[in-house]
Amino acid sequence: MIKLLSPSLPRSNLRNVFLAGLGSFIAIAILALLAQNVPFALLVAPFGASCVLLFAAPSAPLSQPLNVIAGHLVATLTGLAFHAFWASSWWSVALAVGCATAFMVALRVTHPPAGADPLVVFAADPGIGFLFAPVLAGSVILVLVAMTFHRLNGTAYPNRIP
Repeated sequence: MIKLLSPSLPRSNLRNVFLAGLGSFIAIAILALLAQNVPFALLVAPFGASCVLLFAAPSAPLSQPLNVIAGHLVATLTGLAFHAFWASSWWSVALAVGCATAFMVALRVTHPPAGADPLVVFAADPGIGFLFAPVLAGSVILVLVAMTFHRLNGTAYPNRIP
């Protein structure tokens, strides 16, 4: 039982701890500031989780630009489609999340935070425009912030395909 509760990640040095927090702060601050000056939303809760991957694990396959952007698009589109056909119920929400996960895996664009996007769709009841703002615009901005931030601090991002 003790083994189950032991940390599985190696210790991180203070620089990486600081950079992960700072990058997440900057990315969400930029989205929030932009959202105050445009007539549409740019923030959804899953973007906070995306920041964890983008700034704490930038070399992970699930953190790469295609995964972040396409993962959010696929999951949100799945949520919108399911919500258009079925009212919110335990099974429709669960089926939307399950199908969004399966679609992301099949398309090789898995991004775990995007698994929450169908839940947001069912809770917020947005229109199709939600796919473009905040989802597409916000995820692209997050990736651009991550690319700039990592370039400035010397961290390799995105991964280069050999």
